[in-house]
Amino acid sequence: MPITELIQANPRTAIIILSLIVTLFITVVTYFMTDRVRMKEIKDKQKALRLEIKEFKHDPAKIMELNKQMMEDMPEQLKHSFKPMLVTIIPLLILLGWLRSTFAETTIASTWIWWYIGSSIVFSMGLRKIFGLQ
Repeated sequence: MPITELIQANPRTAIIILSLIVTLFITVVTYFMTDRVRMKEIKDKQKALRLEIKEFKHDPAKIMELNKQMMEDMPEQLKHSFKPMLVTIIPLLILLGWLRSTFAETTIASTWIWWYIGSSIVFSMGLRKIFGLQ
């Protein structure tokens, strides 16, 4: 039985399974392309700076200085986030185009994207926890 017939027969299950597969792909790519040790260092530093900001909430000059320190790490954080996105964005766009045309003829034609987004969020939270990508 071709995949389109399986999708037509049970579109909700199909979109959930496809969402799991795509989310797993994105999570694995992120796991191998991200320097997790460095990202943890940056996040720990950011957390410590946020705690300091709370301590000095009545000293605007000190808060500005701490905010400046927090902003210094932003380019590196973005660099680590963009690497996996660059690898996954093209296949994801192609897949979403295919999904759109495939699910247009199913009973969930008007809501397939919401099924996909909802299940992706759930799977992403679980997979990120399993892979240690917080």
